[in-house]
Amino acid sequence: MQTNLMEFCMTQPAEQFLASAKAAVTDLNNMAATALAGFEKLVELNLATAKAVLAETEQQMQTGLAAKAPQDLNAAAALAQPAVEKAAAYGRAVASIVAETGTALSKAVEGKFGEMQAQTIAAVEAAMKNAPAGSEGAVAAFKNAMATGQTAFATAQAQAKQAVDVAGKSFATATDMAVKATKSVTKAK
Repeated sequence: MQTNLMEFCMTQPAEQFLASAKAAVTDLNNMAATALAGFEKLVELNLATAKAVLAETEQQMQTGLAAKAPQDLNAAAALAQPAVEKAAAYGRAVASIVAETGTALSKAVEGKFGEMQAQTIAAVEAAMKNAPAGSEGAVAAFKNAMATGQTAFATAQAQAKQAVDVAGKSFATATDMAVKATKSVTKAK
């Protein structure tokens, strides 16, 4: 009977390790798939944008070359305004794809961190139940350190989210201002 108990104790950590390793591989694969999906969206956006720019550039060149009088060049210049708006739309699309991918990856990491944290706390609690007498102070200090670490992580995470939100809003504001400035310059001509 004692041999079976020893075998159980020796194999249990190995089984737990293998299960954790398998879960980690699956999680990493899922996160890599999410990152690749975001990259794929950027590639598709860049290809579509490149094709559109090529076609529009040809149209602008044809319009400019067909000009017979200086007034005809105004028509070619007028084609520049939509290009600015399209560049702004492209920038917003890139920011959206990056934010979407980043959010998906952050959620995955947060979820796994939460699971890992819960497992660690459970393991520590189980180990502390068997702590020798007189170690209550060390146990309390360890629990306090873990709580402090959790709080620091949550604070850093909240600040990172806030910084990303502020950067996104600043980008959107700058893009809108650039489009408006271009429109007013075009109208003034």
